[in-house]
Amino acid sequence: MRVNEEGWDEEEGLAVTSATPTPVALSPPPVASSGLQRLVVGYALTKKKVKSFLQPKLLALARKKGIHFLSIDETCPLSEQGPFDIILHKCTNKEWQQVLEDYREEHPEVTVLDPPSAIQHLHNRQSMLQEVADLNLSNSYGEVCAPRQLVIMKDPSSIPAAVAKAGLTLPLVAKPLVVDGTSKSHQLSLAYVDTSLSMLDPPLVLQEFVNHGGILFKVYIVGETIRVVRRFSLPDVNDYDMENNEGIFRFPRVSCATNNAEDADIDPCIAELPPRPLLEKLGKELRRRLGLRLFNLDMIREHGRKDRYYVIDINYFPGYGKMPGYEHVFTDFFLGLVQSKYKRRLSGS
Repeated sequence: MRVNEEGWDEEEGLAVTSATPTPVALSPPPVASSGLQRLVVGYALTKKKVKSFLQPKLLALARKKGIHFLSIDETCPLSEQGPFDIILHKCTNKEWQQVLEDYREEHPEVTVLDPPSAIQHLHNRQSMLQEVADLNLSNSYGEVCAPRQLVIMKDPSSIPAAVAKAGLTLPLVAKPLVVDGTSKSHQLSLAYVDTSLSMLDPPLVLQEFVNHGGILFKVYIVGETIRVVRRFSLPDVNDYDMENNEGIFRFPRVSCATNNAEDADIDPCIAELPPRPLLEKLGKELRRRLGLRLFNLDMIREHGRKDRYYVIDINYFPGYGKMPGYEHVFTDFFLGLVQSKYKRRLSGS
């Protein structure tokens, strides 16, 4: 079954402009005769993120719509750069985060995507899924849960006893506790037997593994817009696996774009996307609770349970360049932010 006609990977052949002491424009502002109001988006991103996000198709469409991207030099005072309408960032060092927080207070007219204090919530897997668990979302379209999990800070030898005390059921997925943007922070390990748990390397989070047909849903959220793509995931575990596997099985990043499942021949019951009304409710509630507008969810459907879903990870400013039609979504999003702020000013709210 061809489940979707869309989906592409354009990592190669992209123009990349590195930051210099003077802010560099990746797309020139529209000429005055175009009649467009120029919107300036300052960005502070890693070289890898610049390459994957600021693709030629986004820059070309942004130029047509009067959106101008300007590189931020983190070595110079932010107040001396710009002026900006929007600041887009994904940098983790604490000094930069404080610079942004101070800038937000001094320049409330500038939209910062997203507040550093809110992003911090997603850097720790202990707190990451708490909002999902507290939400306890259930309606006529299904229910959304967080897997039962246990945090282990140190002493691997204590893990088997801690798991037994918490009543977690094997197999267990082990994930690094801290999400810092490195590939290591996205590596997974799978433990089938309790005797292997002491081989793990804390600090980490242990999550109960839920059979889900080997398919994961990447739910991209950009403001109020939601897009979903399918990825291959870990295969289901059966009784034979439990009886014949020992030790720890380690996996690289499971849900990356190279595991694209959009064109695969998959059982329709497994490939079916989560209901749109359920995703809209979930996205709205998490935007409000997390205070974020740019993030994605790794979501699975319990195999054999058509209406039960689990959110197993949340990522801030993920690889949007892999999201079908992302250039249209983001240019509309940027313009909508500025228009909404302008309307609020006119109304005096």
